[in-house]
Amino acid sequence: MLLAVTEPDLTVVVTSANAGALFGTDPAGRRLDELLAPAARARLRVVLPGDLAEVNPVRLRVGETDVDLVLHRADGLLITEWEPVLGAEEVGVAWHRRLPTVLQRLSATETLPELTDVLAGDVRALTGFDRVMVYRFDAAWNGEVVAESRRADLEPFLGLHYPAGDIPAQARALYAINWLRLIPDAGYAPVPLHPATNPLTGRPLDLSGAMLRSVSPVHLEYLANMGVVASMSISLIDRGRLWGLVACHSYSGPHRPSYADRTAAEFLGRTASLLLHTKVAEVETGDVVGVARRQAELVAAVGRSPRAPARALTEGGPTVLDLLPAGGAAVRLDGRLVLLGETPPADRVAPLVTALLASGAEDEPGVRVTDALGQVVPDAADLAATASGVLVVRAGGGPGDFLAWFRPETLREVVWGGDPHDGEVTEDAEGPRLSPRRSFERWSETVRGTAGPWRAHEVTAARALATAVTEAARARAHEENRLAVTLQRTLLLEELPKVPGVGLAARYRPSAADVVGGDWYDLVPLPSGRLSVVLGDVAGHGLAAAAVTAQLRHALRAHLLRDLGPAAALQALNELVAALLPGELATAVVAELDPSSGEVAVASAGHLPVLRRTPDGADYLTDGRGPALGLLDTAGYTASRVRLRAADRLLLYSDGLVERRGASLTEGLDALRAAVATASAEPQQLLDDVLAALDPPDTDDVTLVGLGRS
Repeated sequence: MLLAVTEPDLTVVVTSANAGALFGTDPAGRRLDELLAPAARARLRVVLPGDLAEVNPVRLRVGETDVDLVLHRADGLLITEWEPVLGAEEVGVAWHRRLPTVLQRLSATETLPELTDVLAGDVRALTGFDRVMVYRFDAAWNGEVVAESRRADLEPFLGLHYPAGDIPAQARALYAINWLRLIPDAGYAPVPLHPATNPLTGRPLDLSGAMLRSVSPVHLEYLANMGVVASMSISLIDRGRLWGLVACHSYSGPHRPSYADRTAAEFLGRTASLLLHTKVAEVETGDVVGVARRQAELVAAVGRSPRAPARALTEGGPTVLDLLPAGGAAVRLDGRLVLLGETPPADRVAPLVTALLASGAEDEPGVRVTDALGQVVPDAADLAATASGVLVVRAGGGPGDFLAWFRPETLREVVWGGDPHDGEVTEDAEGPRLSPRRSFERWSETVRGTAGPWRAHEVTAARALATAVTEAARARAHEENRLAVTLQRTLLLEELPKVPGVGLAARYRPSAADVVGGDWYDLVPLPSGRLSVVLGDVAGHGLAAAAVTAQLRHALRAHLLRDLGPAAALQALNELVAALLPGELATAVVAELDPSSGEVAVASAGHLPVLRRTPDGADYLTDGRGPALGLLDTAGYTASRVRLRAADRLLLYSDGLVERRGASLTEGLDALRAAVATASAEPQQLLDDVLAALDPPDTDDVTLVGLGRS
């Protein structure tokens, strides 16, 4: 029976309907002092100020009945549960005297199977149940019987699996709070509380901490379907998470171990829970050490080769495939994919990884894990032979870079304690309700499309390796950018040459992102007295682009000094790119001015057109344009010729001046022409006026060169 009372007056405000049978009167509205004999009242008043968990149970006598009183506080009330001593089975004092020996036996076990076997045997010896099982949950909350102690005539359940639905999430949540749960008679008739709500809150009384709380009728039906008359469970909790249960069954009739025996059984469960992590860790220690050693070797290899991390991970030993037990591995760094072992086809690896990363929340930042890929990414179900299990970690400096490991499908035969798919919704007088399954005969199935699960230390090692690769990529990018900046500065003229009869001006504005681009400009006085003005742009950014820029600048200088004209120089430069720099792409424009006559020859290799400003306005020079350097192995370049008057100006510029996100190139060129038409005629001021009028974004390099006859 149960009474909920206020404090400190101990007035009864909620009672179970059977309370009158114990006290001989309805206790509702009365004080406990009025219901108990003086000795019992005194005993109760002594224990209430202390820690209730330490004083339970309080042995009292009510009339002629000895009871164990169990106390706890909830919802602002003192909850009192009264359990008659008579009728409880007790193992006897002798067993409790042996408790230190029992605990020593638990602690002395060396493996997890030994621990669970000893636990099942000792709990059964203590409580007297017909069957005691240790039941372990997997990641999906399915259960497996990993240890069992039973009556000799009972069918063994060891090794059987039970579906997660047998213990729903609400029940598991309570098991994580309450270590022990007892149903002494599964055929009991539930006893209601009066009133049904807590008068202090207006809500149902919180019974989550009550040991006598009634259980779900679905669970009682489940026990009846199994032929279980009485049951008890003890939670096994590993570092705050429900690991499993000690499940106790009685088939021969109702069974109620005494409160002292139940407390001792709970103590065994708590002790075993403390040992779980140690036993599991002992099994994994060898694997953990091996993985950690290989991880350290791979991190060291990346450190020795920061400019070639992919090679460090895939060549020599160990490789990234050796880090974890897996059938195959993939390394994608700097946009290049390398596969090791048995993997999905190369063209499906990157899409598979992208789909997996997008399929749900990452297990940890930058990490996605599955042992059943086909369930997470249905389009990849056909890859089960090589990739039922996938572990992906983001790595490197690029947005699509990653490390991945693949495990093939592992066919498993799982023996269930009954058909796990049995169970249905049935109709009764109160409407539809869930009906527990009725079949508990051995039922086996072959599980496909799953791989061995990834263990926590494996995921940790993969993440640590990815972190090392990412840090190496960042350090490499920083060093390359520093070198590129240094190299690019050597390509920029410290001061413009003094050429009689020519006014010159140049502006170079680097990207605000501090990423070196491929812009360059040059001024080359020729033996004939003419002046070559060059502006070019190499595709790409960073150290690679800066290195190509340096080669093209110096090669073009050499060809211009042959004094065969800008078209011939660009033709020779294109041949050099085709022969020595295959795959590279660049644009360039050369304006060759004769200061004495004002004649200008302009040749372009895919570059934006030169803009000519006259007193009448501004127009683009569209003749003399050929393909970009490196686009064709052989390309014919021609030069257009114009004559500059004293008031005319030419403007050479890079695409960073006129290109805008969301706007067409034509719009940018029109804006430039309008700005030049109204700008100052003096070359230096002309460039400043153009930059002020167009205000180009700082996402790319911007280069301008202006010239005219003085």
